[in-house]
Amino acid sequence: MEVMHKRVAGLDVHKATVVACARLVVGRKLTRECRTFATTTAGLTELRGWLTACRCTQVAMEATGVYWMPVWKLLSEGEFELTVANAAHIKNVPGRKTDLNDAMWIADLLAHGLIKASFVPDEAFQELRSLMRTRKQLVREQTRHVQRIQKTLEEANIKLAGVICDVMGVSGRRMIEAMIAGERDAQRLAALAERSLKASPQELAEALHGRLTEHHRFLLQLHLGQWDALDAAIRQLDEQTAEHIERFDAKRKDGEPPFRHLMARLCGIPGVSMLSATAILAEIGRDMGRFATAGHLISWAGLCPGQNESAGKRKPARLRKGAPWLKTTLVQCAWAAKRKKNSYYMAQFYRLQNRRGPQKAICAVAASILTAIYHMLKNDTRHHDLGADHFHRRPPEAQAKRLVAQLGKLGFEVQLHPIAAVA
Repeated sequence: MEVMHKRVAGLDVHKATVVACARLVVGRKLTRECRTFATTTAGLTELRGWLTACRCTQVAMEATGVYWMPVWKLLSEGEFELTVANAAHIKNVPGRKTDLNDAMWIADLLAHGLIKASFVPDEAFQELRSLMRTRKQLVREQTRHVQRIQKTLEEANIKLAGVICDVMGVSGRRMIEAMIAGERDAQRLAALAERSLKASPQELAEALHGRLTEHHRFLLQLHLGQWDALDAAIRQLDEQTAEHIERFDAKRKDGEPPFRHLMARLCGIPGVSMLSATAILAEIGRDMGRFATAGHLISWAGLCPGQNESAGKRKPARLRKGAPWLKTTLVQCAWAAKRKKNSYYMAQFYRLQNRRGPQKAICAVAASILTAIYHMLKNDTRHHDLGADHFHRRPPEAQAKRLVAQLGKLGFEVQLHPIAAVA
């Protein structure tokens, strides 16, 4: 196999150590030199100096948790090209596995050009990613505390969640705080509800009549305090994100659109809010030149169908893992988009739901949204909805073929005869 790079190095990164293998070709002679370095700043600085002394032009490592990030940041100051590879793509053959063998294997793959580089955004986008991912984690934890509040109320036989959609809304919060304060009368608790609440006062009083003990009040106060603390932390993250975006716009290059302009443009897509647009841009960046086509971006996000074929038979295949933070955000946007009346996404969802089920249909809608985002960012265009009648504007032959296929599945044999044009 042809050698693409003559002076390369492979790194096997761990929490405390980095095993490095320098693969050097001088003339027809191949030499390997392996060393182990600590992952401290001094150790990584020594590693960078050693790679420079070996005159390595290419360095590759696996994406192992978060351990590769400080290695990447310190080695990026060197004069060699860095590559981070997906560990699943460069897995070694089964056998005697050691850290040294892994580093040698990575170096061999890199020398022959067999490693596909992963997308690594610049440091500013990595910080924005971290902020948005932390926000999502805090929101999830906040939801868990709401579920714990509902569980505590159910234990006390208080059916508040059955008459109020959001127990942490204005009405629900007033009632829970009154329960914590010691209020027991169901009628007084029901009177705290807003007038706009759909449930009648009688229904609220029946739902609020239970057996609330001091133990339940303590748990409610505990979970409510945790929810408030998380809510304050989320507000701080939102403020920090806003400042980060301001710095983005202040440092943008000439001719580069402002970050907030891109966010507002993505909000033109049904189902995409300002928060979702920020999270999506933090994951994929604003430069679509790194993705050859929209299909490459969809594949990277893990929204393309899997393939599992053997002996000419296609077997069921699940979606790839891809980018889980991006995928979950797009799926949430897709659920909101399919509720937009007279939109292409609504028509696409219900068209696929009948044949493939709601889960696959919503993933297809998410892929369509990501396709639109790709072209909007690459071509600097606005979103244009194809309309709910898009699938009915296809050629008559294609529509007829689809209808005949549906009748065939129902057990009917159909022969089509075109109607002669009236003279």
